[in-house]
This record gives sequence, structure tokens and C-alpha cells, in this order.
Amino acid sequence: MPKAGDVVTADFPGAMGVKRRPAIVVSTDVYHTHRPDVIICLVTSQVAAATAPTDYVLRDWAAAGLHCPSAFRSFTATVPVAAIKNIGRLSDHDWQEVRTRLGLAVAVA
Repeated sequence: MPKAGDVVTADFPGAMGVKRRPAIVVSTDVYHTHRPDVIICLVTSQVAAATAPTDYVLRDWAAAGLHCPSAFRSFTATVPVAAIKNIGRLSDHDWQEVRTRLGLAVAVA
């Protein structure tokens, strides 16, 4: 079962079509208990373009299972749990930064 903060690969729908790419799980255990899908956010290797307040350049990208410097983008998708493959987990520092950026992007209580 995926956990929030996991780094996965998935067929991620985007503006230019569907592409297999890394993503970060942002849905919770409560969500996973009741749903057959997972909410993910985009990870990109285009770190120079990650300049929005809702973007974050990952500090510990290699430890998270990524192959090159990467950034989180607050671009979400929902995919079936069976469609993801776990490749790693964010460091505590990176996960806190991702949560902060996601909080800037999504209106939650």
C-alpha cells in the first residue's frame, strides 16, 4: 500500500499526453483505506523551470530513488494503485517542504 511521501513511477497524464514519470504520493492512509486509487503530484527533471512558490527543488533526490536532480510541482493526478511502482521515499526534510508547497496550492482547512 502506498504511503504519503513515497516516490513512485506512474503513467502521468499531462498537457502533452500520458508519460511514465516519477511522482510523489500525496494521498493519506485514510484515503487509501476507502479508495482504489492514489493521488500523486508531478516530479520533473526541469529544475530550472521550478520557480513558482508551489514548486520545490528536492534536496535529497538521489536518496529518494531519483536518477537526476528533480523538482516537485503541485500538479496532481489520480491513478489506480495498481498503476504505480514504488521507487523510494522522500527524506523528512523534502517531505515537509513538499507539504508546505502543496498547502500553498490547495485550499484546505
